Amino acid sequence: MSTSSSTLAPDVDLTIELEHSSLYNADLAPVSRERRKWRVGSFAALWISMSACIPTYMLASSLIGGGMNWSQAIFTIFLGNLIVVVPMILNAHAGTRYGIPFPVFCRASFGTRGANIPALMRAFVACGWFGIQTWIGGNAIYKIMSIFWPALATGSTANFLGITFAQFLCFLFFWGINMLVVYKGIECIRWLLNIKAPLLIALGLLLLAWAYRNAGGFGPILAQPSAFAPGQPKAGQFFSFFVPALTGMVGFWATLSLNIPDFSRFACSQRDQIIGQALGLPLTMALYSFIGVAVTSATTIIYGHPIWDPVDVLTHFTNPVVLIVAMLALCIATLATNLAANVVSPANDFSHVAPHKISFRTGGLITGVIGIVMMPWKLVADPSGYIFTWLVGYSALLGPIGGIMIADYYVWRRRQLDVAALYRADGEYRYTKGWSLVALVTLVIAILPNLPGFLVTVKLLNATVVPAFFVRLYDYAWFVGFAIAFLVYLALRGLSKRST
Repeated sequence: MSTSSSTLAPDVDLTIELEHSSLYNADLAPVSRERRKWRVGSFAALWISMSACIPTYMLASSLIGGGMNWSQAIFTIFLGNLIVVVPMILNAHAGTRYGIPFPVFCRASFGTRGANIPALMRAFVACGWFGIQTWIGGNAIYKIMSIFWPALATGSTANFLGITFAQFLCFLFFWGINMLVVYKGIECIRWLLNIKAPLLIALGLLLLAWAYRNAGGFGPILAQPSAFAPGQPKAGQFFSFFVPALTGMVGFWATLSLNIPDFSRFACSQRDQIIGQALGLPLTMALYSFIGVAVTSATTIIYGHPIWDPVDVLTHFTNPVVLIVAMLALCIATLATNLAANVVSPANDFSHVAPHKISFRTGGLITGVIGIVMMPWKLVADPSGYIFTWLVGYSALLGPIGGIMIADYYVWRRRQLDVAALYRADGEYRYTKGWSLVALVTLVIAILPNLPGFLVTVKLLNATVVPAFFVRLYDYAWFVGFAIAFLVYLALRGLSKRST
């Protein structure tokens, strides 16, 4: 598509009155046409940079830890990302056409005030991811320190919130670095983003070479059988693991599938964002995940059990110089990923709550504090918690939001938005005092079916008191929530129109 008026809305004439609106600030304003410079390569590079990260490695290796062989794990990851790229591209359309960010886009379906609900839900998930990435970087620093002061690793084992006090201090140190960059401004991490992907790819290839050498080549690594194969410990249980794992793979990028307008608003055309994302996301995730799969399979051969955390794998390197360089590369790359993926969007989401009172810096600080409170080391403590509790759990919340947004934009409004009204408290998106009751009721209805299964998973309810149907339904959390929200929203919109 071209950048003609048929694909991009005319620039909005932001009057003085609109600029003083309580719903407006410079960060939330529509992007002008001259600032829309992202082409196919920009979006492909964005996803290469985003996907080449330690959580991607852990995502793949967690499937191996759960019993899959390498081909099953890669297929699950590729399929999950192929699915999630569809809502990703669909939600990106409004950002490209109208130049608006995610929280403002939500106003069309949730109302000018109700938009804070999906924005904050997405922001809190980002806080969790911020904490996870910060924990990875802090743990790498802890491992480096342990080389010079072995007493840190072999000394006190007293728990402090589930980890040692030394680990917590290293976590706080890396957290402080993140907050300092947020305070200085997001511009100072551009050079980190430019070198981040090469650093992690180089680190991944280093691990792959180590695995190849110590496991006797790729033959033994890729020959590791599936634990679900006949005669293996989990024979006949593949489907019961595959379904929630696939849901987790979709959930991995369910956050970005909502707030992708934050990036697509800078696109030159719809064609650029569609092709760039379709090429950049599924292929990069599959290729980088292969490194995690291969190395984790190799650790089973070398050590007799799978090691799914790359930081723990690196500690087995005997050369301290190699280990230190690898850990520092991991820290720098993790810092860049964290700030780009897990600070920018939630900072804007928190700013959306009170545009004239909460700045980007304040929103970033809120993100950081919540990231500590969520105790991220517990979220990644084991593969089952990472997939079933964290990824599947929040997908049950974000799937319904995606269903509502896509149903409203594509079916109900047929891709037509009044951009100026999105920034007016008394415009057509005011609904009931700023709240869209249809969207909020739909959200609750779509979340409820997955709630019993989630409560069983986190052990707040005993599985015996919940019908088995709801326990199994939770495995499909994102899909169930998305489908219910899509259908219920359109039904309630139709009823509300006929009643007025």
